[in-house]
Parts: sequence; C-alpha cells; structure tokens
Amino acid sequence: MFEERSLSGEVAAVREAHAPQTLVLDSGSDFETLSPERAEDLGLLVDALDPLAYPEEWLPEDAPELLRRFASTDFTVGMPGDGSVAWTRQTEPPVAFVKARVQGSPDDFVDFLIAEALVEIGTQLPEHFLGFFEDQYVALDAALPFDGGSVYQIAAALYDAYLGLHTRKVFEEWDDDYPRLFAAWQDAGERIEPRLEGLPSSMARDETDFADAAEFSCAAVKHGLELPAPFAALDTEAYRSHGPEYAVKWAEKTFE
Repeated sequence: MFEERSLSGEVAAVREAHAPQTLVLDSGSDFETLSPERAEDLGLLVDALDPLAYPEEWLPEDAPELLRRFASTDFTVGMPGDGSVAWTRQTEPPVAFVKARVQGSPDDFVDFLIAEALVEIGTQLPEHFLGFFEDQYVALDAALPFDGGSVYQIAAALYDAYLGLHTRKVFEEWDDDYPRLFAAWQDAGERIEPRLEGLPSSMARDETDFADAAEFSCAAVKHGLELPAPFAALDTEAYRSHGPEYAVKWAEKTFE
C-alpha cells in the first residue's frame, strides 16, 4: 500500500532544509484521489489527521463533484492535476506521495519531483488551488467561458504558476549544493521549451485548447521559461504579490 521511500543524499538534504518532518511514501498503485479506505490507512503511519474543509459558497454551481468532496469535511487526499508526486498537510507530519506512475522515469527526474514537493510543503502555501482562491474561485468561474471541468483545470494551472513563482528561486540556487537536482530541473525545462515555443500556433490551429495550454504554460513558470501570450502576464511580480485577485483580473481581461 504505502512504504516509506529511501531518499538520495540530495533529496534528504532538501527535506532537512525545507520540510524536515515530512514523510515521503511510495504508493503501491497509481491514483488521482485516494479512496477513503486507502486514505484511512495513512492513520497508521502518521501521528494525527486534520482534514481540510472549505465553505460551500466558495464553489460555483457547476463545480466538479470531486471538488465538492474535497471542500467538505471528508478526508480527501490527492486531486486531479497533482502530478506524479502529491503532498498533503492534512496529516501530522506532512506526507509526500510518490505515485506508481513514476516507474520507468529517470531517477534524477523523480528525485527532482520529490524535492519540488518538499520545497512546496515548506512554503506553507495551500496544498490545493481552492485554499488559494477561496471565495475568488466563484469570480474566476464567472470570468472564464468554460464548463466546470475546464475551469478546474485552469485554476489548477494558475495555482501551479503561483507556486512556481515562489519556488523557482530555490531551484535556481541549487547549482552548488545540489548539482544533480539542479541538472534535473534544467533538463526538464529544456525538454518542454520547444513545445512551449510552438504553443501559439498549436492554439491557433485548434490543436490545443485553452485549458491544456494554460496547464502546460503555467507548469513552465518554475523553469523560468518565456511564456506565450496571454500566459506571460502570469510570470510577474504582480501575480506573486496579489495572488488570486490578480488571476481573476487576468482571466477577465483575457476573455473580455
């Protein structure tokens, strides 16, 4: 089910620097959201559980059912868009999950994903976009001309960009202390750069929809890559400073 993962020296050092109490667990199977039974199994590995709960009024009428469950008092761990390594602070201590889907990926890249999660835990920022947008999520939904599923995807992307604005400086400073992780971060950026450059033409030909383009562009923020319009406006100090209000204004201006 879950098994504590042995960490490389550089990842262990990142954990000590940013999230020293965090458990890093291998998951025996892949998941987006853990089933209640599997989530409860975490209680055997941690000292305490503290489920999140958010007000119903933060959710637009067409919010996906899974998001409603996450906002409720149910203990919900993992959500679509979390990627191959997910994390939660709903446990004491926090937990980072390495999903089974990483099998076959280069070890250095997997170590970077784990280190990234540890840095994100250490920021003390919310673990999900709903805790970031709060009641502004309804305004974001109103500003975007898409269904609830696409709004969810875009909101997750916007929060990924916001996290990237807070973590990128950490990655940029790894060159001396964590050279293997630094190289993996650089390599990941270099691999997505050509596709990022081709994104405007792909969108113009309707080969990539807006939600997918947002997801891809916002994921590139942590690598410091040049983003195409309209996503370039998200890689700014203004977004880092003003957060959800800025994101909603960006959406409104984009679709005016």
